[in-house]
Amino acid sequence: MSAREAILNAVRGGLGHRTVDPAALRREADALLEDLPAIRPGLLADDLVEAFIARLVTPKVAATAERIADASALPAAVARYLEARGLPAAIAVQPAAVLQALDWAGFELHDRVAPDETLAVGFARWGIAETGSLVFHSDAETPILANFLPLHHLVMVRASTVLAYLDDYATATAGQRPPRNVNIITGASGTTDIEGSLVLGAHGPRYLHVVIVEDVPPA
Repeated sequence: MSAREAILNAVRGGLGHRTVDPAALRREADALLEDLPAIRPGLLADDLVEAFIARLVTPKVAATAERIADASALPAAVARYLEARGLPAAIAVQPAAVLQALDWAGFELHDRVAPDETLAVGFARWGIAETGSLVFHSDAETPILANFLPLHHLVMVRASTVLAYLDDYATATAGQRPPRNVNIITGASGTTDIEGSLVLGAHGPRYLHVVIVEDVPPA
């Protein structure tokens, strides 16, 4: 017997041999969802983007944020961030088409994020106003390590993809083929918790800056 089987058997033994009525479980779950607004926490602002930003800058999440009018202003936002912190203009840019299409003149670009990368620029698929989280799906345009290696992570997210609650993300992706990995990242602390193919917890980099863009077309 493996260690895993021994643990599971111990748990089963502790629970006893109780039968579970699937219909009763469904009724209980449906009852919880009858008044969803009553069980959801309040957001920090009426506007979703403002609520997202308000959560991002709380001490618990410890990120910074700004809004820009369109994606073409992102390189200037990166330059301001670097200048304000006295950092070199040497950055890694996620290989997402929306980022690669921008004018990065004046920057020294890296194709891959090095283990000691100072700053990487990324693109998140969704933002979650409830928790101040960013959601990344692994694919050819989103190397997972890019979310965890750099000291500073500057992430662009579309204003139109900021969702109110985490369960809204589940609704938005219902029926879609799941990616190999989903990263739901909240805050910046240099640590992370990993459970299977789902990465939950704090942001690998020490500093997180989120740039919300108004008019980036959907990928």
